[in-house]
Amino acid sequence: AMQPSTDWHLKENARDHHTSKFSSKELIVRRGQAFIITFNGTEQPEQNLTFIAETGPKPSKLAKTQATFGISSTVSKESWSAVLQSTSSNSVSISISSPPNAVIGRYKLSVQSTSSGSSSPASLGTFVLLFNPWSSGDDVFMPNNAECEEYVLEEFGIIFAGNKNRINSFGWNFGQFQGDILNICLSMLDRSLNYRQDPATDVSHRNDPKYLGRVLSAMVNANDDQGVVLGNWSGNYEGGKSPSSWTGSGEILRNWKKSGFKPVKYGQCWVFAAVLTTVLRCLGIPTRTITNFSSAHDADGNLRVDEFYDASGNHLNRAADSIWNFHVWNESWFSRSDLGPSYSGWQVLDATPQEESGGIYQCGPASRNAIKEGDVDLDYDCPFVFAEVNADCMYWNYDPATGKKTLIFSQSTIIGQFISTKAVGRDDRVDVTNYYKYEEGSTKERDVFKKARKKLGLEDKFDPTAPTPQEIDQKPDISGKFKVAGPLEVGKDLNLILVLANLQSDAKTVHVNMTAWSTVYTRRPVHEIWKDSISVTLSPKEEKQFPIKIPYTEYQQQLTTDNTIQVTALCHVEGGIQVLMQRDITLDNPTIDIQVLGEAKVNKEVDVEVIFTNPIDMEVMDCVLQVEGNDLLRGILEIDIPPLKASEKSSTKFKLTPFETGPKHLLVNFSCDKFADIKTFKMVNVTD
Repeated sequence: AMQPSTDWHLKENARDHHTSKFSSKELIVRRGQAFIITFNGTEQPEQNLTFIAETGPKPSKLAKTQATFGISSTVSKESWSAVLQSTSSNSVSISISSPPNAVIGRYKLSVQSTSSGSSSPASLGTFVLLFNPWSSGDDVFMPNNAECEEYVLEEFGIIFAGNKNRINSFGWNFGQFQGDILNICLSMLDRSLNYRQDPATDVSHRNDPKYLGRVLSAMVNANDDQGVVLGNWSGNYEGGKSPSSWTGSGEILRNWKKSGFKPVKYGQCWVFAAVLTTVLRCLGIPTRTITNFSSAHDADGNLRVDEFYDASGNHLNRAADSIWNFHVWNESWFSRSDLGPSYSGWQVLDATPQEESGGIYQCGPASRNAIKEGDVDLDYDCPFVFAEVNADCMYWNYDPATGKKTLIFSQSTIIGQFISTKAVGRDDRVDVTNYYKYEEGSTKERDVFKKARKKLGLEDKFDPTAPTPQEIDQKPDISGKFKVAGPLEVGKDLNLILVLANLQSDAKTVHVNMTAWSTVYTRRPVHEIWKDSISVTLSPKEEKQFPIKIPYTEYQQQLTTDNTIQVTALCHVEGGIQVLMQRDITLDNPTIDIQVLGEAKVNKEVDVEVIFTNPIDMEVMDCVLQVEGNDLLRGILEIDIPPLKASEKSSTKFKLTPFETGPKHLLVNFSCDKFADIKTFKMVNVTD
């Protein structure tokens, strides 16, 4: 039998297939496009060669996981084909093409000579086949080249967080082309529940981006399947890394593999979304992260979120529903042959384990166009995603002693604001809210909401938990709000003003119960920080202001790594209905500064300086600096920094040796006992 040796033309094929960023000794190509190989050891005339490409544990022609093809004069659009390029005395060069709907994954390629009858096929080796957004026949085809560059090839991302009053952002290293990441992504597919139940059928569906997107949305969270990341929203992250301390997906995916595929501790929504972005970009499906501010988690599917407060104004953690300060999910780009062309394009996938779908924690793909049009009966999970951006909010007073609840007020315009993603080719925020819904308060928007309610059977069903029309129409006698009066910074006292206004032409007596709690970004209360109550008489139409001061010393111990505080005032108006004011406050961390000292040149050492000034009047300890950046350094650099006295400035220097040219991003995370995860990034332009 022949023992051919194969030249995979790695450089040329990778350049033609947009796979040069993978650092692999194995051929990695995209489907629906030709690649060249040369091999020797065949004595036969070329016409007599038959090739076999096969993938998965039980390759079969029927399941399209095996293809057998001879040499032909033209490329076939429907099936695998081989076209002769050139021959010499002992070697032959062949151009091999796969169909644009081929199953993706690792293939074995063998060649057999037909004329010698029964000789067994000789192995040429293995290659990996990926989705091809540059090819017009592919389900993931993306006509705009700059978008392909961003959503498939870009390894740096920006994730938006904070709250609707104060959007902040941080960098993330997706790292989809790092060393072992592709292999880890492929083993993730082989660990899914679907694969474990029926490997052959699962592999035969791997030509379909909507199938893979759904399977991977389940695999990225640890629920059900020992997936990649274990979620934790308690505010206590002992036994793992706090969700806000990660700076990239590579470390998480490698830890998962290194531990023998045990879930990595811990993640929250942006970690799930970032890891899913890495995996899908790696496989060639254009993907981005999306942040939705004031995001509803509607647990019972009634397009309504209920929040409960006790008489003291404490936000009670008693409902499954919640309104998150922000939530991060994914959009992936592909066509929806199952729904029709008007539902193709961006599809919502969400790997954060919030609600079960089909019995497991997975979500999507939900067509973004279907969400905007209220077509919530379409696959998959449209009602949940629709509620995330559209639910109505009801705020209730709840008396734990009697179990009685009274509606305080309802709102239909606060959910789903400033929906954000990173710009293509720039480090800026782009607002995509108007792709999710019609303008808030417009008749079109209300019509879509009614249509969605109708499709879910909510219009004609009596709901005993819903407020009565009389309750909804009640008019309060006073209005109020919290105003910020001073800097919102960790380490400084928090100064607010409670503004109360009498809307009526007779005097009103008001008893106000106020609380402040530290929360996680999902607005789940963690520790009480402060409470106070006042009684006040407002003359007709009078407005009064009450300053509130919460000293740093009072909140410092209670703050979570999210730096979020919820302030609430529940006003009991004599002879009138209760009025609730609340404000979610995200405090900014102090800043940290990176300077590259000199020019960054490929394969030359350059010094980087990181500067941090302790802004508070006490010592900070346990200071650690964490640095990562693709093509700038390998792995993650950790530097311990000595304690800093009050107001002391620290300068830390380290060296980098960039190994690729072009615009690269350096990500820095600084932590100490008083400040969690101060993040920044710096674009470094590396030249020859």
